[in-house]
Formats: sequence, C-alpha cells, structure tokens
Amino acid sequence: MKMLMLLLLVWLLALPGCATWSPSKPPVDLLADASFGPPSQTIDADAVFALSDAMERYLRVDIAAELRRSGPRDGLIKALYNKGELRLDYDTALTRNAAEAFEARSGNCLSLVIMTAAFAKRLGLPLTYQAVSTDEVWTRSGDLYLANGHVNVTLARRLTDRGSLTDANALVTIDFLPQQALERQRAHVIDEATVLGMYMNNRAAEALAQGRLDDAYGWAREALLRSPDFMSAYNTLGVIYGRRGLLPQAQAVFDRVLARQPDNTVVLANLTRLLEQQGRGAEAASYAARLGRLESAPPFHHYQLGRQAMQRGDHAAARRHLARQIELTPYDPECHFWLAVADYAVGDVAAARQHLTQAVQTSTTRHDHDLYAAKLDLIRAVRSE
Repeated sequence: MKMLMLLLLVWLLALPGCATWSPSKPPVDLLADASFGPPSQTIDADAVFALSDAMERYLRVDIAAELRRSGPRDGLIKALYNKGELRLDYDTALTRNAAEAFEARSGNCLSLVIMTAAFAKRLGLPLTYQAVSTDEVWTRSGDLYLANGHVNVTLARRLTDRGSLTDANALVTIDFLPQQALERQRAHVIDEATVLGMYMNNRAAEALAQGRLDDAYGWAREALLRSPDFMSAYNTLGVIYGRRGLLPQAQAVFDRVLARQPDNTVVLANLTRLLEQQGRGAEAASYAARLGRLESAPPFHHYQLGRQAMQRGDHAAARRHLARQIELTPYDPECHFWLAVADYAVGDVAAARQHLTQAVQTSTTRHDHDLYAAKLDLIRAVRSE
C-alpha cells in the first residue's frame, strides 16, 4: 500500500499509514470538487469486500470438503495458502479488491488481506486487521516516491467451533512476511474503515502515477470520507492538488496534517517543495531545516546521485552510489538493475550478472520480473559467446 513525499522534483507518497488521533469528522472543508471531473469508474466501497460468483462457488464446491474436514478457519487457510491450490502470486503493480485478487490469483499485501477477509466474513469467522511497523521501504513510480506500509489479518475460530477457546492455535495471522520477521515487528489493530481508506488511497496513488488526476481525486476523496483519520490520504490529496495547480488548497491540506503530526517527514518534504514552487524561499528553508533535523538524507538520495553519475558517464561513481543505496534498500530491484548496467559498462560482467539476478529475485511485479529476466538472458548469452 502507498504514501506521498516530495524530493527534488519528485512528489513523495505514503502507502498506507495509520491514524494517531481521536476520530474526526470527514474533512469536507478541504475538498475541491469543482476543480475535478467525475472519476472514470464508479467508486463503490461495498465492492471492496464483495464475493464474486466464482468465489462463492469456490467455498460452496471446490473447498467444501476441506472446510468440513478441518473446520472453516483451518480449511480456508489450507485452501488459500498451505496447499497452493490457488497459486497466489505477490504482485505490487495494482491494488485489487477481493473479487479482482481472486480472479487474478495475485495482489499486494492489502489485496490479499482483503480477499482473505472477504472469505472469512462469508464463513462467519472473527477477524482482526493489523498494521505492521516494518523498516521504511520506498519505491518509485515515475516522479513519485512511495513509502510502503504493511498490513495483515488474524483469523479466529468461531465460538461454536471445537477448540476455539482452548487451542493454542486459536488465532492465526495470515502474512507474507516470514514468521521470524514478524516477531521483530510491532503491530497494532486497525478497523475496517481504515482498511477501506488504505485501499482507496492506494487506488488514488496508482491513478496519480498514471496522470489520471480526476480518478486520483475521486479515490482520495472517498478515502477521507470513509476514514477521516487516515493520514496518508490527506498527503495524497495534497499532492493531487499540487499536480492540478491548486497550491493554496495543497498547503491547507499539508498544514492540517502538520497540526496533528508535526514530525511527519513526508508532509514536511512535500510542503517544502510546494513553497519552493511558489517562490517562498524563506518559508521553504525553514521547513527544510526542520525536516533536516528529523532525517539525515531524503529517500533514494544515493540512487539519484548514481543515476546522475551514469548520465555523466562516470560509471565508477555510479557504482559507488548505487551500491550504497542497495545497502539502504537491499530489496529494490531497480537499484540492482542500474548497478548491473554500471557494472557492465566498466566490463565487470560477473557483477552485472549477479545484480541482474538480484533484480529478478526482488522484483514485485510480473512486468519487472520478465523485463529483468530478459536482460539477464542477454548477459548470459554474452558470457557464453
């Protein structure tokens, strides 16, 4: 899921974030409906968790025997995740609702949580959503930087199920992170309204990355109306306003966030950029200094320096900066790819092959996986000649 922040000429987004203050009323005073057209598709919150006919058949026919044999909770987990019958893929390219994730057999962590929850609710299983505090991971989409959050879902047995109160495994958390990683992370419970806000904020960020501002506004607007305490959606709305040229409205949104979260580095970075765009250098410098006290360097600082060195033809410097960025973000496939390009440029084919292999292994979309795999095949072909 996704969050916004701005660096250099880049807006930064945050996905997803979690509220830290008491419930609020929907921020209708921050909306600017007259400046945007209608979204290209209907935004229907009820569709997020709705089961398709294929999902109903899956429960009623395909896994009915497993549900009877193992019980609803354990039977569902075995069918979805343990036996691999669905062959679910982790794919960050698109946030899907429950029916879309089931049809595609893939999704990001939020999509797969939503799909699992939809099945669980249909079976009457108690469930709890959790936001997990992981090490900050940034990704890029064009000129947007996105800070990625993580969610999971915990399923319980129904009170009428055998062992629901005495079994040590009465609660099972569904998560794509390894168990040992989960043990080192903090998690806190979030409600379904926040999950809906996360979903809609993700869709807003995805539309924004594609330049579809009317769609992005529609999704962000719905995220705030559904979950008015979800911080990341405010930030997304502010970035959308900035893209549309509604600079005073963007500042009003960022100011609202900072009144609640004065140390929100993503919003501080975006507000700094916004003030620079308006020629308000002294104010921008003040916020930049405040930001500098909170973080030592912006996201992907060494990546940017590495790409700049590549453009100058200084491949040795590019290798140094990109290698440093990989120390900070070891699972970023694009960093591995560009380091492989720099390696190849200086004649280190073995290192290029190694980093392309890592790009393939760390890619989180089918498109990127296939792209990097094709590049790797070319490198291997060069070696074999």
